[in-house]
Amino acid sequence: MKIPKSILIDPDGNGTYGIFAVAVSMIAFAYSTIFGQTLILAYYAVWLPLLFVDYRRFTWKLSSAWLPMLFAAYVCLSVFWSQAAGISARAAVQYSSHVLCAYVAARTISVRTLVVGSLIGIFFVLLYSLKVGAYALDTIDGTYNFVGAFSSKNQVGFFASLGIFFCLVFLVFYRRNWLAFFWTAPVILLSLYLLAIAHSATSVAALPGGVGIVALLTMSKVLSRRYRRVLFVIGAGALVVGMAAALNLGLLDFVLGIFGKDSTLTGRTYLWEQGWAAAQQRPLLGYGYAAYWVQGLADPERLWAEFYISTRSGFHFHNTYIEALVELGFIGVTMLVLVLLRAFYGHVSKVVFGDWSADSVILAGSMGLLLIRSFVEVEILNPYIIGSFLMFFSFFKLTRLPVARARRVPVAFETLKTETDEVAYAPRFGPATAFDRS
Repeated sequence: MKIPKSILIDPDGNGTYGIFAVAVSMIAFAYSTIFGQTLILAYYAVWLPLLFVDYRRFTWKLSSAWLPMLFAAYVCLSVFWSQAAGISARAAVQYSSHVLCAYVAARTISVRTLVVGSLIGIFFVLLYSLKVGAYALDTIDGTYNFVGAFSSKNQVGFFASLGIFFCLVFLVFYRRNWLAFFWTAPVILLSLYLLAIAHSATSVAALPGGVGIVALLTMSKVLSRRYRRVLFVIGAGALVVGMAAALNLGLLDFVLGIFGKDSTLTGRTYLWEQGWAAAQQRPLLGYGYAAYWVQGLADPERLWAEFYISTRSGFHFHNTYIEALVELGFIGVTMLVLVLLRAFYGHVSKVVFGDWSADSVILAGSMGLLLIRSFVEVEILNPYIIGSFLMFFSFFKLTRLPVARARRVPVAFETLKTETDEVAYAPRFGPATAFDRS
């Protein structure tokens, strides 16, 4: 039996497979550290075989993906100057293959499929965490919070905030009937509950930012392209001026106080100082990808001890740019920032300066959410994490795939079949006349 390619790689016809693949990916991103290689292999199995279904789909306009590919290559090259070459080599292969999976996903599924699959996957992720029901001490702020099956309240909060975000955008842009409100209700209620008991200030603060970007870009639909541009320029300028004025007036301390934090972000600023000091030792190339937090090295051992990390693993500087600067140096962090900003601004500019698109609105909102979180979390620098998958997926979605269009036939002519199965066109009145199709 021959399986049609469309049910696997056509974004308009592979909804069922795409939803399944995304749901599997979400579960792998959440719990691969618990269930091990099984989930990682399942993640690879749903994406990488699609490369062999129709290679032309993945080689078309391949040059448009040069920036993420260059960054992945640089990550691999860091093995040559890494202080832990073996660890860097393994992590670099994982990260590069992760980028490849995101590329395959972007070329084969629609944004709607991504949203629906994410909702299903996130629901099972949060349901399992609710079943585990674990609480743990946050070594940063000294409080006990819900972590479920994760090791961090911020990871629970991230999945919960994404569940809320994707529910809202699905109901606004993609629902086809009123049944959508019923099947998304359990997802959004579970997400709200776990977000509340996780007490993740990062997730609570970033979610309104992502939703706000979606709301603003959605409202711009009623404006003409010309007025969208004017609104964008004025709004961007007002945002920069307003943020500078608010910070000078003490808004940051006020917002942090709402979440029970102080101006040091309960120890994060100390970590940033330590990270910046470490980066000064190797400013250009860094220590090597994933080669800083290595057991046996003096500085990481000291920081693990200071923050009571008994497992001596799974820790970072709580800032994407400092983490990238330490591991990959100035060159690496510049590439990473360019990928993130290109993914964000690319979709914003599509809405503001081009034809309005719901897909670009959603991806711009998700990139805005990641951009906000990147200042206090590290979620786009590691493999098998939902943040890095979304970033690369959004970047690769900036390239439009060719759409097969039916040949237009003049209204005054009808299609006939000749004895040689060649197409001929004849006027509705009068003798048949063959036309060259070229």
